[in-house]
Amino acid sequence: MSKKKSIVTNAVRIVKSENVPFKTLEYHADEVGENFGVKIAELTGILPEKCFKTLVVRGKEIVVVCIPVNREADLKKIASVSGDKKVEMLPTKELLEVTGYIRGGVSPIGMKKHYKTYIDKSCLDFDEITVSGGVCGLSVLLSPQNLIKITGATAEDIVKEI
Repeated sequence: MSKKKSIVTNAVRIVKSENVPFKTLEYHADEVGENFGVKIAELTGILPEKCFKTLVVRGKEIVVVCIPVNREADLKKIASVSGDKKVEMLPTKELLEVTGYIRGGVSPIGMKKHYKTYIDKSCLDFDEITVSGGVCGLSVLLSPQNLIKITGATAEDIVKEI
């Protein structure tokens, strides 16, 4: 029997090069659709509050945000923390060109360019969180402090109130 080969992406290579503790979690998802992030949480066995999705918005410039999969981004808060008057979601058709990733596999780690990155401050409530590993079917589990260090992110309140 042959051993299954692990998925290695640019995001995984970057995390490895930082010499920080991390794990990869592989899962099988048929499609990217509504509540995809919550489905990933179920498939990986990680609480939705600890699974962070990566969104890309555009104001005066491109901004990357990471929020729990069971929450919604507050575009007004994101505009405020990024120094913009207004931001809007980047159209899906532009994701690959701007980030190097496709929908369902957008990681805050290893994009084509370094963009200002904000992660919801709720990440600091946990020892470990997950973000996409750069392809649909792979998540990276690491401490929020290490994710912040690797991406140069700032922890901010960027989700809508429940």
